[in-house]
Amino acid sequence: MSERNSVEGKASRKTFRIRLDEMANILREEILSGKRAVGEFLPSELDLTKQFHLSNKSVRKALDILVEEGLIEKIPKVGNRVASSTQDKKTVVRFGYHPSTNEETGLAAMISEFHEKYPHIRVQPVEIPATNFRNSVKEYVDADLLDVFTINQGSFREFIENSNVNLLEPCQPNPGVYPFLSQAFTHEGELLVQPFSFSPVILCYNKEHFAERGLSEPYSGWTWDDLLEHAGKLAVENERFGFYFHLLSNNRWPLFPLQSGMSFERNGQGNYEVYGSRLADSLEMCRKIIYMPDVFPTMLSASNADAEELFLNGKVSMIMTTYFGLNELKGATFDYDIAPLPYLYEARTLLVVIGLAVSRKSKVKEAARQLVNFLQSHSSQSMMRQNTLSIPADKNAVEWRGEESLYRPSRYNMFREIVPTYRLLNDLSLDSKQLGIVLREAKLYWSKLQNIQVTCRNIEEALNEEQA
Repeated sequence: MSERNSVEGKASRKTFRIRLDEMANILREEILSGKRAVGEFLPSELDLTKQFHLSNKSVRKALDILVEEGLIEKIPKVGNRVASSTQDKKTVVRFGYHPSTNEETGLAAMISEFHEKYPHIRVQPVEIPATNFRNSVKEYVDADLLDVFTINQGSFREFIENSNVNLLEPCQPNPGVYPFLSQAFTHEGELLVQPFSFSPVILCYNKEHFAERGLSEPYSGWTWDDLLEHAGKLAVENERFGFYFHLLSNNRWPLFPLQSGMSFERNGQGNYEVYGSRLADSLEMCRKIIYMPDVFPTMLSASNADAEELFLNGKVSMIMTTYFGLNELKGATFDYDIAPLPYLYEARTLLVVIGLAVSRKSKVKEAARQLVNFLQSHSSQSMMRQNTLSIPADKNAVEWRGEESLYRPSRYNMFREIVPTYRLLNDLSLDSKQLGIVLREAKLYWSKLQNIQVTCRNIEEALNEEQA
């Protein structure tokens, strides 16, 4: 299949999914509003395929959603009938989230609790495809198919850059949340997303590997050279590597420029200067790490999750990860712990924040706000703290003390000690497009297709042209 056909195929699948959700949404609204009375039969599946331009399979999927919500019932060999339970006229809130969110935050249990507390509101989970998540969210919101959705700080940046903040309903700051989290979702003095969970990027290591080699464990004073020295001693040929992370992730490689202590800013003549600066040193450090013999796997993975899988299988001794990623290690058969990231020039790490946004187009805003408030409440945030390794946004929920139900690193609370080192992508003074320019050239350098001087010159020229 050609690249063009592949792209068209993906676009077509996305369009079908939106039409599927649109069909379910329209029928749902007709039922809840009373336009379709209890006991009334819906149009035949054949008629629905023509009305919504969907296949029989897609129509059945949409109808199955309504069956699960208790809005309709299937009558064998007859059709689909509006169920009597709809007399309650429940308000439906469509909640979009990333596929990994449930495992990382225990979202399903929270929604179950919400249904018990607010029986008149029904939450309809909408799993947004992981591929091209940000654009998918925007398309769903534009089509009025979402009331609430999860969004990370990177996606929020793109909403701002593309003038899409008008899709986000403003909200009031929650005093129980760490202030720096609210700042991550504030634009022109207005809070547009409520913080839900967060994590700094951290170092995770296998304690048994360190003990086996008689090495001291990582601590906050480590430089990257210290890490590489230890990684070399931890590596075992044909058995394991010393260190690994998914370099190309926008939640990984930018932390090296952040640790330079500099941002991408123009000089007095209005031009960018990268060559000979600490920013260039940060790109060089990345290349030094990935080409350390027997220390770093030469293959480049497709996602951050690959690092956790290698670590879980004992194939690597140290990984760069997040508290979200620690949830992938629940099945670990060995002791592991966490530490602050090593530093280059300054001790800095990247802050990853997950928030909850209400669509400004939502027709059920009050119910949507109730859901967001509930997920931000102390009880829900405490559930996250007790049942996952993710960090809740609520300050008091983090302080929960009780019998742990899962293995937790001894330095779990380390995130509080390193708050002064937290940085956002915004601190590089680059928008998403400019960040992509730097990564494009950096990949050529890391692949040894060009030297650092050419790489920096290309970055400078591209950024200068972008600003012209």
